[in-house]
Amino acid sequence: MTIGLAGCGGGDDDVAETRTVTTETSKVEVVGESPAAAGTFDPAAIYAREAPGVVTIYSLSGSLLDGDGEGGQGSGFVLNGDGEVVTNAHVVTRGENEEIEVVEDVYVEFSDGNRVPADVLGFDPNADVALLKIDPAGLALRPLPFGDSDAVEVGEPVAAIGSPFGERQSLSVGIVSAVDRDAQSLNEEFSIPGAIQTDAAINPGNSGGPLVDAGGRVIGLNQSIETGSGASAGVGFAVPSNLAQRSVDQIRENGEVDYAFLGVSTTTVYPQLAERFDLPVDEGAWVQEVTIDGPSEDAGLRAGGTEDDAVPFQAQPVIDGGDIITRVGDFPIVSPSDLSEAVARLNPGDEVPVVIYRDNERRSVSLTLGLRPGG
Repeated sequence: MTIGLAGCGGGDDDVAETRTVTTETSKVEVVGESPAAAGTFDPAAIYAREAPGVVTIYSLSGSLLDGDGEGGQGSGFVLNGDGEVVTNAHVVTRGENEEIEVVEDVYVEFSDGNRVPADVLGFDPNADVALLKIDPAGLALRPLPFGDSDAVEVGEPVAAIGSPFGERQSLSVGIVSAVDRDAQSLNEEFSIPGAIQTDAAINPGNSGGPLVDAGGRVIGLNQSIETGSGASAGVGFAVPSNLAQRSVDQIRENGEVDYAFLGVSTTTVYPQLAERFDLPVDEGAWVQEVTIDGPSEDAGLRAGGTEDDAVPFQAQPVIDGGDIITRVGDFPIVSPSDLSEAVARLNPGDEVPVVIYRDNERRSVSLTLGLRPGG
């Protein structure tokens, strides 16, 4: 199942720890870091170790027998021994924006051929993450550990495991092509900040499967591709693991995910722009619009004018005179994507200091974050 452009732990580095927990009804294998984390990248070892924890997900709306049913297929991975499975929200939902709803039936197929029904505990349209629950009775589960997406570096090797075009347990390898990208979410007003770009082949059916590092840790959920043909063109995007883990934690606790809201539209400050408009800094997020009655307006942040006041500069319209945001809480802001990522890490109701430049003066404004519209 695809969307957007096209959808598609811890431990010692030198020791691989394996623990087997057996109950009367299920066997759960919890695996620590791969020895490959010490510096080697061994796709065959990663596949042998992690593929048993990668699943194929089938979704169904309506009745196929009556001819009015609609089926979809994606990927996912086992999160823990309790039977929780993570995938993309678009794999198990239908509709758009406020009309998104969970499909009627979801099934999870394991590498050993077992296929069981799953309940959707909740989904996050803003990060395109869903948390499923299956009954682990009689199943051998191989959980995959979350890694730290903040530590991901451009050029490091990665592996994607999933079911492209329904071809179960397929492996592709590549590198991290870029970090801090924006990917399309199911909420058209907001993007997914901090997405990981990779040239590992991601195709329809890979959606929700893991993108893992050399140690077999999940650093992202394969989510979408940029393509003119519908197949992989070497530009794929994954939801960063830290954002996905935040979604999973909130879904588990509350059944839904809330996001903070700043209430500004900004453009990137760069040296030539700063020189042209005589700005006091050459990086940051320049406020172009402030949402009426939003948190930023309540805190006194200002834009320079309206769209009618915009002037062209290097193929983009720019509104002069607004505040320049350079820090939100502990997060330095170099670009608007940094701003989105910083706010996504915070919670509605958080009171944070926002550092701005106004009239060539550095100021700190206390701002209470709101609740993002639509969740």
